[in-house]
Amino acid sequence: MVSFGDPWPEFNDGIYYRDLLRPSDDGATLIEFYSRKYQSSAPLHGWLQRIHNKQITVNGGVVTDPNTILRGGAELVYHRLPWKEPDAPHLVEILYEDDDVIALNKPSGLQVLPGGLFQQRTVLTQLQRHAGGCQEPHPVPVHRLGRGTSGILLCAKTKLAKSRLAAFFADGTSVVGVCRENDQQQKSTRNITKLYRALASGIIIEDEVVIDQPIGLVKYPGVANGLYVASPSGKPAWSKVVVLERNMLNNSTLVQVEIQSGRPHQIRIHLSFIGHPLIGDPLYSTGGQPKCSDHELVDQSFAEDGGYERPEKPVPGDCGYHLHAHRVLFTHPVSNEIIEITAPLPSILRRTVDVID
Repeated sequence: MVSFGDPWPEFNDGIYYRDLLRPSDDGATLIEFYSRKYQSSAPLHGWLQRIHNKQITVNGGVVTDPNTILRGGAELVYHRLPWKEPDAPHLVEILYEDDDVIALNKPSGLQVLPGGLFQQRTVLTQLQRHAGGCQEPHPVPVHRLGRGTSGILLCAKTKLAKSRLAAFFADGTSVVGVCRENDQQQKSTRNITKLYRALASGIIIEDEVVIDQPIGLVKYPGVANGLYVASPSGKPAWSKVVVLERNMLNNSTLVQVEIQSGRPHQIRIHLSFIGHPLIGDPLYSTGGQPKCSDHELVDQSFAEDGGYERPEKPVPGDCGYHLHAHRVLFTHPVSNEIIEITAPLPSILRRTVDVID
């Protein structure tokens, strides 16, 4: 298979955040504006540090007085200084490509889109570089995989492909191009089917388990928008788990999981909900809830720029679990052909006896 990806530089380029002051903020001081609007980015003393460090301009001029009065219409720019991002793989395999779609085999540990400490070390950055700067628009992912999840990532190369694939994912995922004639109530077909491999803790007794536990958000330290967990008041979610192999010696179960919905961290949450969290998952425990952790994992790259230190408790982007997007069937967004793509399995997710699916 063809791979691409440039090695990561030691430091990224930093980021510039621009704001146009609204009339409602007229008369606020510089420190009031940033500490109020971006309180999830840094504490008060962190924003004072950034101001004194000449990282903020107002209408193009550096301002170091935190009590500077702001007037409506002013342009504010905060420069987040370059930092050394955590280690991440840089090579990405191409599994399928045509004029409209490119399917990648994302390695575990590589983030899909910029966020948090990972602003440059992402799949999106490598796609932009791969396009050579001459293709507009450049290919973009149309869905996400968790940073610790490996396997098939679909990306669109045109606006039409992007809009249609995004609509397919929004519709959910199920069997492609097959009508279930034996069902009393015929089910509508979907345009995407996603099959994952995962290594769950414990021995799952049933050969097949369907999980329809809703998934919702709760407040959680270090996650600004909240953490997704099993919640009766959450949004509907559906996963079908099929046991492939039970390992009594290691007290683990190798499973295939088909998801019809695509809630964030759905497979991790659903398997933990039934009492079988993924082996090595640092975040989710039995019941689809976060673990209580006393481990201190502090990354000073947050604190150096005045921001919050890395949360002490595990967060969704932490790796360690074994989850792989193994097979995808989808309706091509332009030709309407049924395309099937398979990503090679990591050795730990292969069956002891090689059985052809």
